[in-house]
Amino acid sequence: MKVFRFTITIFVLSIFTFGCLLANAGEAKIGYINLGKTFDEYEKTKEFDQSLGRKGEKKEKEREKLVDEIKKLKDEMALLSVKAKDKKQVIIDEKIKNLQEFDNESRNELKEERDTMVRDILKEIDDVIQAYGKKHSYTAILNDRVLVYGDETIDITQDIINTLNKKR
Repeated sequence: MKVFRFTITIFVLSIFTFGCLLANAGEAKIGYINLGKTFDEYEKTKEFDQSLGRKGEKKEKEREKLVDEIKKLKDEMALLSVKAKDKKQVIIDEKIKNLQEFDNESRNELKEERDTMVRDILKEIDDVIQAYGKKHSYTAILNDRVLVYGDETIDITQDIINTLNKKR
């Protein structure tokens, strides 16, 4: 309940502050951007997703080799004596441990690479929005997620996407 009250208070204060900004600004020029659409339609994002997909597929193939190796060892174990089975089980356990480590390392590596690239792309988008706002004399450019209503005439999303993709 406290979180709800806090959220409502922040929302009301934001509206009040924004209203005061507009009242004092005279002729305000405001735009908004759909950040999700911009991110998804940016060619660099698409290229990165493809690259990450290829790396994921490569890791999956490496993983399949490790799994096949473990299966082969388990099949071989069925034909062995009890004493030899114990030795083979130690080898299998080690291979399973290596597989788990490989899975964790691969997941973390791909996640880290994705997080870094997302940060870089969002930074590029922010830089373009800042430059666009200054060039076109905007008083404010809002993210559509904080927007309760916005006329389509002030939506600058496609302009930003076009600018980003031209830079490439």
